[in-house]
Amino acid sequence: MMKLQTKYHGEVEIEDADIWLFEGGIPGFPDEKSFVLLPLLDDGIYMVLQSTASPYVAFVVTSPFLFFRDYAFNIDDATLEQLSIEKEEDVRVYAILTVRDPFSETTANLQAPLIMNEKNHKGKQLILNDRHYHTRHPLFADGPGKEKG
Repeated sequence: MMKLQTKYHGEVEIEDADIWLFEGGIPGFPDEKSFVLLPLLDDGIYMVLQSTASPYVAFVVTSPFLFFRDYAFNIDDATLEQLSIEKEEDVRVYAILTVRDPFSETTANLQAPLIMNEKNHKGKQLILNDRHYHTRHPLFADGPGKEKG
């Protein structure tokens, strides 16, 4: 059990088993290698990827598949090997959000999803070479929060 200062939750207690290792860091944060996933709200839709080293380094994330029904990409062999991924069902995928005020303007980075192996708690941010995906897709363009006019 260790105590952790967080950006959104104040002080929390975490277990070693809760830690996710990003051996290569995250682009823009190369020294941040150890994170925990914390729920942002009780809805299970939004999570916080919180650095265990720096309280102010925390990314709001969500499953892109909840908001972008056609989102699909291949994980390259090097990433599969690096994260020791054997089965598709062991993989969690998150998109980092840029939270805006109002929240309905929030965007998702679909060009660089977080790939996380549930089995060994290793993760990395995968940069996709796909011109259809960008770093700022409006989250509510066709997702569950879209009001029908």
